[in-house]
Amino acid sequence: MKKTRTFFFCQNCGHQSPKWLGKCPACEMWHQFTEEVEGPPASVLSLSGEGGSKVTSITEITAEDTSRLPTGIGEMDRVLGGGLVRGSAVLVGGEPGIGKSTLLLQILDGMARRGMKVLYISGEESLLQIKMRGERIGTLSENLFVLVEIDLDSMITRIEAAEPAVVVIDSIQTVVSSTTPAAIGSVAQIREAAGRLVVLAKKRGIPVFLIGHVTKEGVIAGPKLLEHMVDTVLYFEGDSGHQYRIVRAMKNRFGPVSEIGVFEMKEGGLAEVGNPSTFFLSTRPEQAPGSVVCATLEGTRCFLVEIQSLVMPTAFGLPRRTVNGVDHNRVSLLVAVLDKICGYQITNCDIYLNVVGGMKIAEPAVDLGIAASLISAFLERPVADGLMVFGEVGLSGEVRGTSQPDLRVREAARMGFMSCLAPSGTGGGETGRIKVTPLDSLKRLRAHIF
Repeated sequence: MKKTRTFFFCQNCGHQSPKWLGKCPACEMWHQFTEEVEGPPASVLSLSGEGGSKVTSITEITAEDTSRLPTGIGEMDRVLGGGLVRGSAVLVGGEPGIGKSTLLLQILDGMARRGMKVLYISGEESLLQIKMRGERIGTLSENLFVLVEIDLDSMITRIEAAEPAVVVIDSIQTVVSSTTPAAIGSVAQIREAAGRLVVLAKKRGIPVFLIGHVTKEGVIAGPKLLEHMVDTVLYFEGDSGHQYRIVRAMKNRFGPVSEIGVFEMKEGGLAEVGNPSTFFLSTRPEQAPGSVVCATLEGTRCFLVEIQSLVMPTAFGLPRRTVNGVDHNRVSLLVAVLDKICGYQITNCDIYLNVVGGMKIAEPAVDLGIAASLISAFLERPVADGLMVFGEVGLSGEVRGTSQPDLRVREAARMGFMSCLAPSGTGGGETGRIKVTPLDSLKRLRAHIF
């Protein structure tokens, strides 16, 4: 008989070790290792049937149906790259209660109302609980079937017998395989369940949504291999304190990466937001020091966001920095540039900066907006009405160009802004209904924002 081997896996990142460790060397988390026994290999390994696949020239491959399945929700189709690809596996992650199950139930209902047979499999809720949520958000189609199951073998048998157009597994951490001698929710169980469900999706041509839990660090629980196994990884952003939700594509084999969809949480579920600029600027105060509007790109979409800052003398020996929505280190860099290049003595001040609405921005094109907001708050002077800014700032104070400046200017003009500060090379003068002023140095910023 083959000798049974024991391994220890980190529940946070999936790192494998032959012995127990107090601290994971990969993710540096404490007390995350659990013992697991090596089980037999999965019985389903071939994607093309028991006989396997033969070597084929790429020119001889024919696609019977390359059309995508529309979800019925425009923002979701945008994130997926135009709709669901047949046989794809989509991993959806997010904080508890953010709306993952609600949105996917709405997607299934929209597809069921178009005559498709869809299946929602839950391992966390009872049939009555799912029915109560369906009544609240209005997802009560006859073609939407529900199954409460956690056994992987039984789940696969039911899916093959029902032959649905789309399947949702809520959640992958609750699925357990009898062939894997490990605890439910462990790294081995997640890896086994995800692998067999992905194989099922490829063989049957059924799109499968896998809902994943997240750790306290905000990453999907389980091994990192889970994100490599699927075709698309979607993350929900937002929190209970804000009414908006953003679905961001972190990986997509069939569409653009970093594309986002904006939703608003309402009593009847998640409603798509077709005009994010209006949504984020709807409650902007007038003549408020430190409030600046800048343009940012997310995927193929451009929208305007408001940046607010507060600068005040520190009451302690070490100035405080509180930043929400942008990189903390980027703000510290811009503070140093404003102090050294422009002469604003704000290094020794407490600085509080926030992107209104809870939006998280990683694009450097908001540097000029952050700098303008800090200058406005430090001088306690509001920026000019109808002004929008964008541009990247270098360490010597130069304003560098950004991608797709014309798209940003057109979005500002569409939203009714009258003037725009842009990097030099964008072009100046009147562009449509908006005046564009090129800027090459941060030293000239004060002369144009007031």
